Amino acid sequence: MKNLCIFNARLVDAYKDTQGCLFVSGERIKSIVTGNFSSGEIKKIAQSIFSKEEETEFVDAKGLIIQPSFVDLHAHFRCPGQEQKEEIATAVKAAAAGGFGTLVLMPNTTPPVSSMEEAAAVCEQAQQYSMAQVIQSVSITHHFDGKTLSHLDTLPDYTASLISAESPQSSRDSLYTIPGIPLVTEDGRDVESAAVLFRAMELCGKKGIAVACHCEDMSLAAEARQFRSRARAILYEGAKDNPNSFLKNLPEEKKREAFALLEEANRILRMAEDVATKRNIDVAHEADCHLHVCHISTEGSLEALRQAKEKGYKVTCEATPHHIGFGLTASDENLVHIVNPPLRLEKDQAALFEALKDGTVDCISTDHAPHTAQDKINGAPGFSGLETAYALCNTVLIKQGILSYKEYAKLASANPAGILKLNKGPYARGLLEPGFLADFILCDPDFSWTVRGENFYSKGKYTPLEGKTLTGKVMATYFRGRCVYKFDEK
Repeated sequence: MKNLCIFNARLVDAYKDTQGCLFVSGERIKSIVTGNFSSGEIKKIAQSIFSKEEETEFVDAKGLIIQPSFVDLHAHFRCPGQEQKEEIATAVKAAAAGGFGTLVLMPNTTPPVSSMEEAAAVCEQAQQYSMAQVIQSVSITHHFDGKTLSHLDTLPDYTASLISAESPQSSRDSLYTIPGIPLVTEDGRDVESAAVLFRAMELCGKKGIAVACHCEDMSLAAEARQFRSRARAILYEGAKDNPNSFLKNLPEEKKREAFALLEEANRILRMAEDVATKRNIDVAHEADCHLHVCHISTEGSLEALRQAKEKGYKVTCEATPHHIGFGLTASDENLVHIVNPPLRLEKDQAALFEALKDGTVDCISTDHAPHTAQDKINGAPGFSGLETAYALCNTVLIKQGILSYKEYAKLASANPAGILKLNKGPYARGLLEPGFLADFILCDPDFSWTVRGENFYSKGKYTPLEGKTLTGKVMATYFRGRCVYKFDEK
């Protein structure tokens, strides 16, 4: 494998934003050199870093940003059993195009992933493509039955496994897997019984495994479902087999009726998130377990997390690009983009911006949830997000001055790597530092483009951003020092 030198770049991570060069040897970053250099100077520096006999590839970044690949704590690849929505092959290509080097997959598959063996099978499939590292989570209760926890006893101690992997006796030729399961989750639903959740959190807390919760009171979610169902029946009349045309064929009175039903559903689902978030925070604290709150979206839940952090509780949370990018007004046409939790109000979006700035929100995760067109017409919640995440966040957060490039890199790369405990030792990622895995991207923060779902690598072509113009594009993605994606404007 050739050594690699990328020069004439802007190096950005959670702690730096400077001009310089990146040197890669094998699967790891060898060195970072800051400053502006001529091509002759670059080659002399390379000779001092690498052996003269070693072949080196030189890449002119032409002023583009180099930053660590994104670490996504929340994605759905739909494997096993839902390959009509997504396949591993399409998902890893979408991940590379979006700049993601590490992704944690949700276990709500068919059947649900509830064991180390099932998780390993998914990871082995992804390894064949060598485009991103997939980490498969497992369910909190066995196959989401809401009560059985015996499978958690079989999971290894995650913290101890990482420590063992760092020992001098441990040797790995290629780092495409990590030891153990870093988190468990019932994503797509919450654990209805607080007693069951408490027992699960006690078990996981002792093993250094985080519990990621889809915070949503199940009885309130069921109450909201009837309103969504009635709205879906109305919207179906306008779909004409195309989920992007829900509203095109509906008369105004029908639109207003559908919007009213969706607004009522969202009002109930707001309460469902706030009630469950507070419960899960308290249960996790009593169990001495790390709680990670998935796709936090309401002003009330953000305040509950903020207060828990002030008390020293072991809590983290993620926000999605779509909740960052959309703030709804009354009778907003974006109500038709069904997702769980729903797109929220402008006041929630404003609260989310503040929480991103003050550290209440720890990371940005996509909740990439691809569906077929018929799924969306039938009301399936969620949509593809891997290939638009960077551009949407760059457009809404960085270009509007809400976050700096460094702050975004912290939320998208360094912090999620830390939550997974993959920010040091042989598995370290998320920063541009010597010894870290060479997972990084080249991106153009000023490149303007129009979103067309039909051009996605993902099988899920539905996006609430269809036809919208965004700024920012991943131009190349490197995984373990190899270029696995290059943008072709043609």
